[in-house]
Amino acid sequence: MCSLFGFLDYQGIIPHKVLRKLTQALANAAEERGTDAAGISYIKDGKVTIFKRPKPAHKLHFNPPDGTRAVMGHTRMTTQGNEKYNYNNHPFPGVAGDVSFAFAHNGVLWNDKELRKDKLIPDTHIETDSYAACQLIEQQEKLDFDSLKYMTETVEGNFTFTVLDQSNNLYIIKGSNPMCLLHFKDIGLYVYASTESIMKNALRRIGLHKFVHERISTEEGDIICIDRKGNITRSEFEPKIYRSKYGAWYGLDDSPYYNMHEEILLTYCGCYGVDSEDVELLLEYGYTCDEIEEMLMEPSLLHEALNEIKFGAGESLYESCYGGIC
Repeated sequence: MCSLFGFLDYQGIIPHKVLRKLTQALANAAEERGTDAAGISYIKDGKVTIFKRPKPAHKLHFNPPDGTRAVMGHTRMTTQGNEKYNYNNHPFPGVAGDVSFAFAHNGVLWNDKELRKDKLIPDTHIETDSYAACQLIEQQEKLDFDSLKYMTETVEGNFTFTVLDQSNNLYIIKGSNPMCLLHFKDIGLYVYASTESIMKNALRRIGLHKFVHERISTEEGDIICIDRKGNITRSEFEPKIYRSKYGAWYGLDDSPYYNMHEEILLTYCGCYGVDSEDVELLLEYGYTCDEIEEMLMEPSLLHEALNEIKFGAGESLYESCYGGIC
């Protein structure tokens, strides 16, 4: 679990000092999903600029220059590719035809090695699975809805991607991982973060929560482009449906399917000392992935929810499925 964050200021009326504080506030709040590395990208003099380090966000000073209209950021929890080698960290630089861009990913890709083996993309010194997606865009020699659709339908895994091009056009490609996108129309600002809790935390730190805003819909399968003038255009890709390796959770033929967001929770909950069976139980009882992610980072909430299930109305199901009775 990593985090994406950033903004696009399309009217240019917000003071630079406020935008700089917003960048740092978003990055610091996004630490709840990753402290191994942090980075941002922005456009300076028409060129993509990337600043990233293998440190938690609060130990870095993010200072995009005056005149910056968009920032695309990432905080990382390492899954593949040693964060000590900074080239493994996000955002990644890319070039598609005559367009330069920066690329960031929240999630895990599972077929990056297969893509290299099949020679769809070349080997590289960058070890991070996410970089395979960046290479697939480059391979199309253009950056548009078609190349992004090709990339998302070629990779396999759990993802939401962001792309910032040299013209300050921001793309959000919404897979199974979370995304919260807000529009502050009165001040000409879009702000995004992986989760609502990150967004609320950051906005409160600098007082932006007091401004009128609306939430922009982001559904799995959406490709959203916000251009430098604040106009939104949309396209779609076809999300993959697959049978989870956790499907046979209680040994029945009609065992459930999990989507990719649920899969990543089941795969990496062990990093927080939580058994995957507890996550399965929470999913079975209707808790959302976002709610479970908050519980992983706040053990008291997790214990409270599990106790309510185990010792409340859900005791019999818990015991029958996990207590060896069935």
